[in-house]
Amino acid sequence: MLAGLVSHPWAYPALEAAHVVGIALLFGGLLVFELRALGLGRELPAPLLARLTLRPALVGFVLCAVTGLTMFSGQPDELLANNAFRIKLGLIALAGANAALFHFRGGVAATDRFGKVQCLLSLGFWLAVIICGRWIAYV
Repeated sequence: MLAGLVSHPWAYPALEAAHVVGIALLFGGLLVFELRALGLGRELPAPLLARLTLRPALVGFVLCAVTGLTMFSGQPDELLANNAFRIKLGLIALAGANAALFHFRGGVAATDRFGKVQCLLSLGFWLAVIICGRWIAYV
């Protein structure tokens, strides 16, 4: 059933569209929160901003995971042979490890230099994930 997903006239494009919405929620929420953690918008209370931005980011991550796994199930051999896809998976793992360490260190309260470096790394990892995701179709 899932193998025919790739050739379905609307199912695969619908999954891709939902994946893009998930990316927007994930990256948009992280961008706003991490810009605040980096010192922009200091008049905004970080804990309240985190509640506003990180929940949609988490919803976006879940949406990306569900749609991504579904799309993967339709063409696993092709994707596993694709360098951009494999790099994307590695970057997602690095982004997840970075996020786990950030929250382990205190999350919103981790505003020291290392916390700021983690925010920059997070933005870099997720931008690279997005770029690799686009490259999958071309390599």
